[in-house]
Amino acid sequence: MADGNAPGSPASSLQSHRYAIKSSVHNTAASRRREQAIAIGKERREALMRAKRVCRAPLSGSDEATIEDGDMVIDEKADLETRTAQAVEELKSALSSQGKGAQKKKIEALRAVRRVLSQSEVPPIQVAIKAGAVPLLVQYLSFGSSDEQLLEAAWCLTNIAAGEPEETKSVLPALPLLVAHLGEKSSTLVAEQCAWAIGNVAGEGADLRSTLIAQGALWPLARLMLSSKGSTARTAAWALSNLIKGPDPKAAYELINIDGVLNAIIRNLEKADEELATEVAWVVVYLSALPEKAISLIVRSHVPQLLIGRLLASENLQLLIPCFVV
Repeated sequence: MADGNAPGSPASSLQSHRYAIKSSVHNTAASRRREQAIAIGKERREALMRAKRVCRAPLSGSDEATIEDGDMVIDEKADLETRTAQAVEELKSALSSQGKGAQKKKIEALRAVRRVLSQSEVPPIQVAIKAGAVPLLVQYLSFGSSDEQLLEAAWCLTNIAAGEPEETKSVLPALPLLVAHLGEKSSTLVAEQCAWAIGNVAGEGADLRSTLIAQGALWPLARLMLSSKGSTARTAAWALSNLIKGPDPKAAYELINIDGVLNAIIRNLEKADEELATEVAWVVVYLSALPEKAISLIVRSHVPQLLIGRLLASENLQLLIPCFVV
Protein backbone atom coordinates (compact mmCIF):
# COMPACT_ATOMS: atom_id res chain seq x y z
CA MET A 1 0.00 0.00 0.00
CA ALA A 2 1.31 3.48 -0.86
CA ASP A 3 2.49 5.63 2.04
CA GLY A 4 -0.12 8.33 2.76
CA ASN A 5 2.69 10.86 3.30
CA ALA A 6 4.66 9.95 0.17
CA PRO A 7 5.36 12.72 -2.32
CA GLY A 8 2.37 13.24 -4.56
CA SER A 9 -0.06 11.57 -2.17
CA PRO A 10 -3.21 13.43 -1.01
CA ALA A 11 -1.81 13.73 2.53
CA SER A 12 1.48 15.13 1.25
CA SER A 13 -0.31 17.63 -0.97
CA LEU A 14 -2.50 18.75 1.92
CA GLN A 15 0.54 19.16 4.18
CA SER A 16 2.35 21.24 1.54
CA HIS A 17 -0.75 23.35 1.03
CA ARG A 18 -1.02 24.00 4.78
CA TYR A 19 2.67 24.95 4.95
CA ALA A 20 2.26 27.36 2.04
CA ILE A 21 -0.74 28.99 3.72
CA LYS A 22 1.13 29.24 7.04
CA SER A 23 4.18 30.81 5.38
CA SER A 24 1.96 33.22 3.49
CA VAL A 25 0.18 34.25 6.70
CA HIS A 26 3.50 34.84 8.49
CA ASN A 27 4.87 36.90 5.59
CA THR A 28 1.66 38.92 5.35
CA ALA A 29 1.67 39.56 9.10
CA ALA A 30 5.29 40.70 9.01
CA SER A 31 4.55 42.99 6.08
CA ARG A 32 1.52 44.42 7.88
CA ARG A 33 3.54 45.04 11.05
CA ARG A 34 6.19 46.80 9.02
CA GLU A 35 3.66 49.03 7.24
CA GLN A 36 2.09 49.92 10.60
CA ALA A 37 5.48 50.74 12.10
CA ILE A 38 6.38 52.94 9.13
CA ALA A 39 3.07 54.83 9.25
CA ILE A 40 3.22 55.54 12.98
CA GLY A 41 6.91 56.34 12.85
CA LYS A 42 6.38 58.78 9.99
CA GLU A 43 3.64 60.59 11.89
CA ARG A 44 5.83 60.93 14.95
CA ARG A 45 8.90 61.98 12.97
CA GLU A 46 7.01 64.63 11.04
CA ALA A 47 5.68 66.11 14.28
CA LEU A 48 9.23 66.48 15.63
CA MET A 49 11.04 67.15 12.36
CA ARG A 50 12.32 70.69 12.81
CA ALA A 51 13.30 70.37 16.47
CA LYS A 52 14.87 67.00 15.84
CA ARG A 53 16.97 67.54 12.79
CA VAL A 54 18.39 71.05 12.78
CA CYS A 55 21.50 71.53 14.91
CA ARG A 56 21.02 75.03 16.30
CA ALA A 57 23.59 77.71 17.05
CA PRO A 58 23.12 80.57 19.55
CA LEU A 59 21.61 83.72 18.12
CA SER A 60 23.92 86.70 17.77
CA GLY A 61 23.18 90.06 19.31
CA SER A 62 22.14 91.43 15.94
CA ASP A 63 19.02 89.25 16.04
CA GLU A 64 17.49 91.07 18.99
CA ALA A 65 15.79 93.81 16.96
CA THR A 66 12.01 93.92 17.28
CA ILE A 67 10.06 92.92 14.18
CA GLU A 68 7.33 95.49 13.72
CA ASP A 69 5.88 94.67 10.32
CA GLY A 70 6.16 92.48 7.24
CA ASP A 71 8.77 94.74 5.65
CA MET A 72 11.12 94.04 8.54
CA VAL A 73 10.69 90.29 8.00
CA ILE A 74 11.50 90.67 4.30
CA ASP A 75 14.52 92.86 5.09
CA GLU A 76 15.85 90.34 7.60
CA LYS A 77 15.38 87.49 5.12
CA ALA A 78 17.26 89.41 2.43
CA ASP A 79 20.01 90.30 4.90
CA LEU A 80 20.37 86.66 5.96
CA GLU A 81 20.62 85.54 2.34
CA THR A 82 23.27 88.18 1.64
CA ARG A 83 25.27 87.12 4.69
CA THR A 84 24.97 83.49 3.62
CA ALA A 85 26.39 84.16 0.16
CA GLN A 86 29.21 86.19 1.71
CA ALA A 87 29.94 83.44 4.24
CA VAL A 88 30.28 80.85 1.47
CA GLU A 89 32.65 83.16 -0.43
CA GLU A 90 34.77 83.50 2.71
CA LEU A 91 34.67 79.71 3.06
CA LYS A 92 36.09 79.39 -0.45
CA SER A 93 38.78 81.97 0.23
CA ALA A 94 39.82 80.34 3.52
CA LEU A 95 40.21 76.95 1.86
CA SER A 96 43.15 78.17 -0.20
CA SER A 97 44.82 80.09 2.64
CA GLN A 98 48.18 78.84 3.91
CA GLY A 99 50.74 79.66 6.55
CA LYS A 100 50.27 81.16 9.98
CA GLY A 101 46.65 81.78 10.88
CA ALA A 102 45.28 79.66 8.01
CA GLN A 103 43.65 77.09 10.29
CA LYS A 104 42.00 79.77 12.40
CA LYS A 105 40.66 81.42 9.25
CA LYS A 106 39.16 78.11 8.08
CA ILE A 107 37.42 77.49 11.41
CA GLU A 108 36.00 81.01 11.51
CA ALA A 109 34.71 80.67 7.93
CA LEU A 110 33.05 77.34 8.74
CA ARG A 111 31.43 78.79 11.84
CA ALA A 112 30.06 81.71 9.85
CA VAL A 113 28.35 79.31 7.44
CA ARG A 114 27.11 77.12 10.27
CA ARG A 115 25.59 80.11 12.08
CA VAL A 116 23.62 81.40 9.10
CA LEU A 117 22.29 77.88 8.55
CA SER A 118 21.20 77.67 12.20
CA GLN A 119 19.63 81.01 13.07
CA SER A 120 16.35 80.94 11.19
CA GLU A 121 13.27 78.72 11.27
CA VAL A 122 13.62 78.70 7.48
CA PRO A 123 17.41 78.66 7.01
CA PRO A 124 18.86 79.90 3.70
CA ILE A 125 19.91 76.43 2.59
CA GLN A 126 19.18 76.98 -1.09
CA VAL A 127 21.28 80.15 -1.10
CA ALA A 128 24.21 78.26 0.43
CA ILE A 129 23.86 75.43 -2.09
CA LYS A 130 23.72 77.79 -5.08
CA ALA A 131 26.78 79.61 -3.76
CA GLY A 132 28.70 76.31 -3.87
CA ALA A 133 28.83 75.41 -0.18
CA VAL A 134 28.55 71.62 -0.51
CA PRO A 135 31.68 70.89 -2.62
CA LEU A 136 33.65 73.25 -0.37
CA LEU A 137 32.42 71.46 2.75
CA VAL A 138 33.40 68.12 1.22
CA GLN A 139 36.96 69.44 0.92
CA TYR A 140 36.88 70.59 4.54
CA LEU A 141 36.00 67.00 5.52
CA SER A 142 39.23 65.64 4.06
CA PHE A 143 41.32 63.24 6.14
CA GLY A 144 44.07 64.86 8.16
CA SER A 145 41.92 67.88 9.05
CA SER A 146 41.61 68.93 12.68
CA ASP A 147 38.70 67.63 14.74
CA GLU A 148 37.37 71.17 15.09
CA GLN A 149 37.33 71.63 11.32
CA LEU A 150 35.67 68.25 10.75
CA LEU A 151 33.04 68.99 13.39
CA GLU A 152 32.12 72.38 11.91
CA ALA A 153 31.99 71.02 8.34
CA ALA A 154 29.79 68.08 9.40
CA TRP A 155 27.56 70.48 11.35
CA CYS A 156 27.03 72.63 8.24
CA LEU A 157 26.16 69.54 6.20
CA THR A 158 23.78 68.37 8.94
CA ASN A 159 21.72 71.52 8.57
CA ILE A 160 21.80 71.47 4.78
CA ALA A 161 20.55 67.87 4.91
CA ALA A 162 17.70 69.03 7.17
CA GLY A 163 16.15 70.94 4.28
CA GLU A 164 13.73 69.99 1.53
CA PRO A 165 14.29 66.69 -0.32
CA GLU A 166 16.23 68.27 -3.18
CA GLU A 167 18.38 70.16 -0.69
CA THR A 168 19.07 66.95 1.20
CA LYS A 169 20.09 65.23 -2.04
CA SER A 170 22.70 67.93 -2.63
CA VAL A 171 24.69 66.39 0.25
CA LEU A 172 25.23 63.14 -1.72
CA PRO A 173 28.87 63.98 -2.64
CA ALA A 174 29.68 64.27 1.07
CA LEU A 175 28.25 60.88 2.09
CA PRO A 176 31.42 58.76 1.61
CA LEU A 177 33.41 61.04 3.92
CA LEU A 178 30.58 61.38 6.44
CA VAL A 179 30.39 57.59 6.64
CA ALA A 180 34.17 57.28 6.86
CA HIS A 181 34.30 59.70 9.79
CA LEU A 182 31.93 57.44 11.75
CA GLY A 183 34.88 55.10 12.21
CA GLU A 184 36.83 54.26 15.34
CA LYS A 185 39.70 56.62 14.46
CA SER A 186 37.39 59.65 14.61
CA SER A 187 36.75 61.58 17.79
CA THR A 188 33.40 60.93 19.44
CA LEU A 189 32.19 64.47 18.73
CA VAL A 190 33.03 64.25 15.02
CA ALA A 191 31.48 60.78 14.67
CA GLU A 192 28.32 61.92 16.47
CA GLN A 193 27.89 64.96 14.21
CA CYS A 194 28.42 62.82 11.10
CA ALA A 195 25.80 60.39 12.43
CA TRP A 196 23.36 63.30 12.78
CA ALA A 197 23.97 64.36 9.17
CA ILE A 198 23.52 60.77 7.98
CA GLY A 199 20.30 60.45 9.97
CA ASN A 200 18.92 63.49 8.18
CA VAL A 201 19.82 62.03 4.80
CA ALA A 202 18.40 58.60 5.66
CA GLY A 203 15.11 60.19 6.69
CA GLU A 204 14.42 61.51 3.20
CA GLY A 205 13.71 58.36 1.24
CA ALA A 206 14.47 54.79 0.20
CA ASP A 207 16.98 55.72 -2.52
CA LEU A 208 19.13 57.69 -0.10
CA ARG A 209 18.88 54.92 2.49
CA SER A 210 20.05 52.40 -0.10
CA THR A 211 22.99 54.64 -0.98
CA LEU A 212 24.02 54.95 2.66
CA ILE A 213 23.72 51.21 3.26
CA ALA A 214 25.78 50.49 0.13
CA GLN A 215 28.45 52.87 1.42
CA GLY A 216 28.66 50.99 4.71
CA ALA A 217 26.84 53.29 7.16
CA LEU A 218 25.03 50.53 9.07
CA TRP A 219 27.89 48.90 10.96
CA PRO A 220 29.63 52.05 12.27
CA LEU A 221 26.28 53.49 13.37
CA ALA A 222 25.59 50.26 15.24
CA ARG A 223 28.98 50.62 16.94
CA LEU A 224 28.15 54.19 17.96
CA MET A 225 24.91 53.00 19.53
CA LEU A 226 27.12 50.98 21.90
CA SER A 227 28.74 54.20 23.13
CA SER A 228 28.67 54.97 26.84
CA LYS A 229 28.10 58.63 25.95
CA GLY A 230 24.35 59.21 25.98
CA SER A 231 24.12 61.83 23.23
CA THR A 232 26.26 59.71 20.88
CA ALA A 233 24.20 56.56 21.46
CA ARG A 234 20.98 58.57 21.09
CA THR A 235 22.03 60.17 17.79
CA ALA A 236 23.22 56.82 16.42
CA ALA A 237 19.96 55.09 17.42
CA TRP A 238 17.92 57.83 15.75
CA ALA A 239 20.02 57.59 12.58
CA LEU A 240 19.67 53.79 12.60
CA SER A 241 15.89 53.97 12.95
CA ASN A 242 15.82 56.21 9.87
CA LEU A 243 18.17 53.88 8.02
CA ILE A 244 16.27 50.61 8.63
CA LYS A 245 12.70 51.83 8.12
CA GLY A 246 10.82 51.25 4.90
CA PRO A 247 9.26 48.24 3.17
CA ASP A 248 12.61 46.50 2.49
CA PRO A 249 13.65 44.60 5.66
CA LYS A 250 17.19 43.80 4.48
CA ALA A 251 18.93 46.52 6.51
CA ALA A 252 16.93 45.77 9.65
CA TYR A 253 17.75 42.07 9.34
CA GLU A 254 21.44 42.88 8.92
CA LEU A 255 21.36 45.17 11.96
CA ILE A 256 19.78 42.62 14.29
CA ASN A 257 22.54 40.15 13.42
CA ILE A 258 25.41 42.51 14.25
CA ASP A 259 27.22 41.38 17.39
CA GLY A 260 26.37 43.52 20.39
CA VAL A 261 23.31 45.26 18.95
CA LEU A 262 20.74 43.37 21.00
CA ASN A 263 22.88 43.78 24.12
CA ALA A 264 23.05 47.54 23.49
CA ILE A 265 19.28 47.68 23.03
CA ILE A 266 18.76 45.77 26.29
CA ARG A 267 21.22 47.94 28.21
CA ASN A 268 19.71 51.18 26.97
CA LEU A 269 16.14 50.08 27.64
CA GLU A 270 17.16 49.00 31.15
CA LYS A 271 19.26 51.93 32.28
CA ALA A 272 19.26 54.83 29.82
CA ASP A 273 17.43 58.13 30.21
CA GLU A 274 14.07 58.51 28.48
CA GLU A 275 15.43 60.35 25.42
CA LEU A 276 17.87 57.56 24.59
CA ALA A 277 15.35 54.86 25.48
CA THR A 278 12.86 56.50 23.08
CA GLU A 279 15.26 56.36 20.13
CA VAL A 280 16.22 52.77 20.94
CA ALA A 281 12.53 51.83 21.20
CA TRP A 282 12.02 53.13 17.66
CA VAL A 283 14.84 50.88 16.47
CA VAL A 284 12.97 47.99 18.10
CA VAL A 285 9.76 49.05 16.31
CA TYR A 286 11.36 48.51 12.91
CA LEU A 287 13.17 45.35 14.02
CA SER A 288 9.91 43.88 15.33
CA ALA A 289 8.41 44.19 11.85
CA LEU A 290 10.85 41.55 10.59
CA PRO A 291 9.80 37.96 9.79
CA GLU A 292 9.09 35.57 12.66
CA LYS A 293 12.60 34.07 12.86
CA ALA A 294 14.16 37.46 13.55
CA ILE A 295 11.44 38.46 16.01
CA SER A 296 12.24 35.37 18.08
CA LEU A 297 15.70 36.84 18.76
CA ILE A 298 14.05 39.93 20.24
CA VAL A 299 11.60 37.90 22.31
CA ARG A 300 14.31 35.59 23.69
CA SER A 301 16.32 38.66 24.70
CA HIS A 302 13.44 39.82 26.95
CA VAL A 303 13.13 43.12 25.06
CA PRO A 304 9.29 43.03 25.26
CA GLN A 305 9.46 42.81 29.07
CA LEU A 306 11.78 45.81 29.17
CA LEU A 307 9.38 47.80 26.99
CA ILE A 308 6.50 46.87 29.27
CA GLY A 309 8.57 48.06 32.21
CA ARG A 310 9.11 51.39 30.48
CA LEU A 311 5.38 51.63 29.78
CA LEU A 312 4.55 51.16 33.43
CA ALA A 313 7.21 53.55 34.70
CA SER A 314 6.94 56.48 32.27
CA GLU A 315 4.41 59.17 31.42
CA ASN A 316 6.49 60.50 28.52
CA LEU A 317 4.30 60.22 25.40
CA GLN A 318 7.31 60.18 23.05
CA LEU A 319 8.57 57.05 24.80
CA LEU A 320 5.16 55.44 25.23
CA ILE A 321 4.28 55.58 21.51
CA PRO A 322 7.02 53.19 20.27
CA CYS A 323 6.50 50.93 23.29
CA PHE A 324 2.81 50.59 22.38
CA VAL A 325 3.62 49.98 18.71
CA VAL A 326 5.94 47.07 19.48
